[in-house]
Amino acid sequence: MHASTTQLVLIPSYNTGPILVETVRAARAHWNPVWVVMDGSTDGSRERLAPLAAADPGLRLLELAVNSGKGAAVLHGIRAAAAAGFTYVLTMDADGQHPAALIPEFMAASRAAPEAMILGVPVFDAAAPTLRVRGRKISNWWANLETLWSGIGDSLFGFRVYPIAPLVRVMARTPFMRRFDFDPEAVVKLAWAGVQPVNRPAPVRYLRPEEGGVSHFKYVRDNALLTWMHARLMIGFIARLPVLAARRWL
Repeated sequence: MHASTTQLVLIPSYNTGPILVETVRAARAHWNPVWVVMDGSTDGSRERLAPLAAADPGLRLLELAVNSGKGAAVLHGIRAAAAAGFTYVLTMDADGQHPAALIPEFMAASRAAPEAMILGVPVFDAAAPTLRVRGRKISNWWANLETLWSGIGDSLFGFRVYPIAPLVRVMARTPFMRRFDFDPEAVVKLAWAGVQPVNRPAPVRYLRPEEGGVSHFKYVRDNALLTWMHARLMIGFIARLPVLAARRWL
């Protein structure tokens, strides 16, 4: 497979277990290059992937010494990507939930709309936890309010293509966006910066523990983080309201 010099797949991973190898192999089957950021993993993930990376020039491993959060891992990866000349990054989770087969389609959509962010909109099956499916509607409502309904199809789904330069800029301006708050805050602040969303459906696969499924989502902790994040974003939204309103309606 010919290696892209402008678009790469970035997979942040923290203690994902054996499913990480399956996820990486699936991504590599559909795209070149693929980078994995090991976010302070202590479960042997690096040892599992290192032989694959040594034998595959299209696979690169980056490491953070301690677990710093999804957003911090993405920022580490996109800074390295920008230094290497890449301009777009498709982020996907390491836990096997995201559809690797759609990577080429999302990358093509990004090339067709180079100023946009390509957002996956999850298509859930019967295995999806009802609480998670219903709960994300709250975050989606707030994200659309905070952007004056700019068209964010889903604020939490991490299967996306971002233009790297504006994402680095918005992350450099804040100490937040480093953990579970990364995905929703990224789309809101990129929308504030004028990056338009393009939504595309993407099926989600929820794996049971016996299938290798791993989740680090903590209901109370992470919902508290999202609540604090939306409170901060509402303050920013009010300050930007005249500009956002003029952009949308004038």
